[in-house]
Amino acid sequence: MPLVGEPLSCCPLCQNVLKDSSRKPSCPQCGERSRTRPGLQTANAHLQKISDALKFSLRTRYEHVTEGTNKTGCGALLRMIYTELYITEGQNKEFRFQHEVRQVESASKKIHRETPIGCQDIFKALPDQQRPIRVVLTYGVAGIGKTFSVQKFTLDWAEGLENQHISAVVLLSFRELNLVRDEQYSLLELIHVFHPTLQSVTAEQLTVCNLLFIFDGLDESRLLLDFTNRKLVSDVTQKSTISELLTNLIEGNLLPSALIWITSRPAAANQIPPTCVDRVTEVRGFTDAQKEEYFRRRFRNEAFSSRIISHMKTSRSLHIMCSIPVFCWITATVLEHMLTTEQRGELPKTLTDMYSHFLLVQIKKKKHKYSEGHGTSLQKLTNADREVLLKLGRLAFEHLEKENIIFYQEDLEQCGLDVTEALVHSGVCTEIFREESVIFQKPVYCFVHLSIQEFLAAVYMFHCYTNRKTEVLKNFLNKDISSLEDLLSNAMEKSFLSDSGYLELFVRFLHGLSLKSNQKLLGGLLGQTKSSPEIIQRVINNLKEIKTYDKCPDRSLNIFHCLMEMNDLSVHQEIQEFLQSENKSVKKLSGIQCSALAYMLQMSEEVLDVLDLMKYNTSQEGRHRLVAAVRNCRKARLHDVWLSENHCKTVTSALISNNSNLRELQLSSVKLQDPAEALFASLGHPNCRLETLSFENSTLSENNCAALLSALKSNPPYLKHLDLIGCNLEGSGMKQLYDYLESPHCKLQFKRSVHLT
Repeated sequence: MPLVGEPLSCCPLCQNVLKDSSRKPSCPQCGERSRTRPGLQTANAHLQKISDALKFSLRTRYEHVTEGTNKTGCGALLRMIYTELYITEGQNKEFRFQHEVRQVESASKKIHRETPIGCQDIFKALPDQQRPIRVVLTYGVAGIGKTFSVQKFTLDWAEGLENQHISAVVLLSFRELNLVRDEQYSLLELIHVFHPTLQSVTAEQLTVCNLLFIFDGLDESRLLLDFTNRKLVSDVTQKSTISELLTNLIEGNLLPSALIWITSRPAAANQIPPTCVDRVTEVRGFTDAQKEEYFRRRFRNEAFSSRIISHMKTSRSLHIMCSIPVFCWITATVLEHMLTTEQRGELPKTLTDMYSHFLLVQIKKKKHKYSEGHGTSLQKLTNADREVLLKLGRLAFEHLEKENIIFYQEDLEQCGLDVTEALVHSGVCTEIFREESVIFQKPVYCFVHLSIQEFLAAVYMFHCYTNRKTEVLKNFLNKDISSLEDLLSNAMEKSFLSDSGYLELFVRFLHGLSLKSNQKLLGGLLGQTKSSPEIIQRVINNLKEIKTYDKCPDRSLNIFHCLMEMNDLSVHQEIQEFLQSENKSVKKLSGIQCSALAYMLQMSEEVLDVLDLMKYNTSQEGRHRLVAAVRNCRKARLHDVWLSENHCKTVTSALISNNSNLRELQLSSVKLQDPAEALFASLGHPNCRLETLSFENSTLSENNCAALLSALKSNPPYLKHLDLIGCNLEGSGMKQLYDYLESPHCKLQFKRSVHLT
């Protein structure tokens, strides 16, 4: 078992020879002698025995897994069903402004341009990296496979296949750490409590082992990680709060040689200061080939798997969502049921349709398991079933508002939900607290996937509307709701207010649930509705007429998705025809058509050479919506528009995204809302590749002048050209900016302004 009291030799052969006291006393390649003294061999044998016991425990824990739910039973062998995920290096900060479904869409088209890192190589430095990798932060959307990657890494180590230089893998999930968040432990005690096989490890032994701590699910943490005012902890026997133990471990004050691996959803990843992290990686999920591999592994019958793969490809939304492994499981569950039972209806093509059928399948499985008969819809739900599902919907809704995705028993009880009832419906809400963590008799719950929570939240909200639970609606939307149009338009308006777009999929589901086809499936839950064809058409018309003005262009894209959920393909077809037309400047584009066009340009496999807003015959609002397409172009010409803070955020996210294509940005005759510091600060971001920046005939406030000056002083590595001809610069910042541009410190190759000689 390797010790770390002294650093191992850099000789690769040495590292295998010197860590094993049973081998020759010196390395045959470099002559380095073993540092293992005879007196330590007995201690090493004891540690090896502990390590072997830990490996056996972890093999038992992770060699079998279940998809979707974590029910009792043997499950499937992880090695048999695991499909290697796409893990790339670098953080995509543009994701802070997108719902996770949009993040999956954005990521799915970048995969072919990047080199993946296998999960077993997560701590191996690349050839051009000099510093060792100690702290790794891996992020990815819910259900993308972060925990499976952790389990695969751990299983490979436990089976002796990979990373054998590590003495012990200590896996601590935030779901479990939350249970002791108000208590104090020493690090040694914490390890003993959560990993009983390590109870005989002493403080002295802990400090000389090569340890790996894996903290899974930072986004689920209810701890306050304060890296500024935390107490210093450097002794493994010193008692402290769980938060302080973690911050000191991550900073390297406690066990500075220990490796740290943290996983998180994107929104929570910024809780860890960048200075503490040596490598940031992103789990991208399945490539197109891996999606097909998943279904062929799941269904060994070639004809059957091909039928499912073929259907997946017919719907763009389903195909993109299948980048998420859990959604592949949902799709497989639904389509297998529909293709092998008497239910021969049209296969689901929208997300609402897919999730409605998924809920139906789970209820049917429950009825079959408990011999409660059969049915083809939720119309004939028993009162008990309906009550439990609506309580689950309430739980989903109330915690979606708080952006919580894990729950404890008290959370369930607050919604009037009995734990036993929830477990009977375990296809929807699953107990994920593992059996060997028996020290805390307190289970942790979550929905199978965040999208299931969003769907059930929408079902509950729709139920509240049809059953006139006006108080719930008013508390959520801050106004009285009298019609379906009111409900949907106000829910859409509320979703616009979020920077992260966390309500976007919920709103899409709400619109999808207004269709008769989905109400027929879920009628027993939704209640009686008055969704006549005339009402549905008014809803569709309302969506097409929504004004977004200064709203974030990314939020506007969701209007187009809501139309697709309502099976209105008219806008999609109109833009397809527009893209194929010869003279595009003749066609007058509405706001919703601009949203659809921006989405299609953004998702195109081909990078647009020039995005010129003036080439499109549309209104000022239409041009604002087209700003979203800046993420997939080389040159952006945003002429004669007023850019709000939200529009600047979209441009900023395009500049700092992984593999940013944007090389030239022309902001001519533009007035930037003050402040736009983030836009200028992005020039110094490592992902930014911008070479030319123009503010010709634009207006920059004093604050924006100062922000531009600060950005230029950081010497952006790629920026070569700056054009300020005719630019109206306000305040004292103008002189300071021009003084810098004329100074020898300015590294720009070309700069143009009436004030420059």
